[in-house]
Amino acid sequence: MSIGWTPIAEEAERAARLRHPDRHSMPKPAHRRILTVANQKGGVGKTTSTVNIAAALAMHGLRVLVVDLDPQGNASTALGVEHRAGTPSIYEALLGEIGIVEAAAVSTASDDLLCVPATIDLAGAEIELVSMVARESRLRQALNDAVLDELAVDYVLIDCPPSLGLLTVNALVAAQEVLIPIQCEYYALEGLGQLLSNIDLVRSHLNTALHVSTILLTMYDGRTKLADQVTSEVRQHFGGTVLRTVIPRSVKVSEAPGYSQTVLAYDPGSRGAMSYVDAAREIAVYGSRMGGPETNGA
Repeated sequence: MSIGWTPIAEEAERAARLRHPDRHSMPKPAHRRILTVANQKGGVGKTTSTVNIAAALAMHGLRVLVVDLDPQGNASTALGVEHRAGTPSIYEALLGEIGIVEAAAVSTASDDLLCVPATIDLAGAEIELVSMVARESRLRQALNDAVLDELAVDYVLIDCPPSLGLLTVNALVAAQEVLIPIQCEYYALEGLGQLLSNIDLVRSHLNTALHVSTILLTMYDGRTKLADQVTSEVRQHFGGTVLRTVIPRSVKVSEAPGYSQTVLAYDPGSRGAMSYVDAAREIAVYGSRMGGPETNGA
């Protein structure tokens, strides 16, 4: 006799899908994609989205590099990568002292997931970069095609600090695409205009290929009318740029970094984990249909 559907059976099925990703591989992009994950508003799920999308892509057949450009080093922590002072990091790479290949470490989440960690030294980089030649392009120089070819990565995700300073500008200059996480809460769009203005400035003066390709709605609480209102407003404003997948507010997602894990490793059957897998799949499918970098619209 069939037991039928139960919440436990559904969670077990989701976990099985995540633990056997080879059966659900994601398509390779038409060309390597470099996405900067940015929002100067703190607490919107920026780092959480970066590491979990990266892990989902890597677990489903793609090779991914995460660049932790936030001095707090939370992405490095979540990916299980050492980032104590003295560890080869993005700080030395920005200063030109070492290369990205030397700084990249393999994440505990997947052999196909690499991370260039951020150490506390990065906190002073904003000041040190000010006097440097081509200060806005240091990261782009470090992430040149030869380096990324050597690492053989399909995706580069750059996690920014919650500010619009020189580190974030470096991230925007180095990328072709911007992924903006927006939380489904009051004041969700507050400050977003400033971020979009900065993106326009970078595109006009430093990086003509840059465009906002992806908006991800995070911290969705289906019990509130506000979440639906924000979702509706964002979709109305940004249209097809907004992913269909919405990331729910989840205790498991919040707990995972405390164990130096992504939520995909911490609780693979959870709604949060599966939502990030679905979001990553949308990103991968879009990437497989894209033309060359020169054809991307702004």
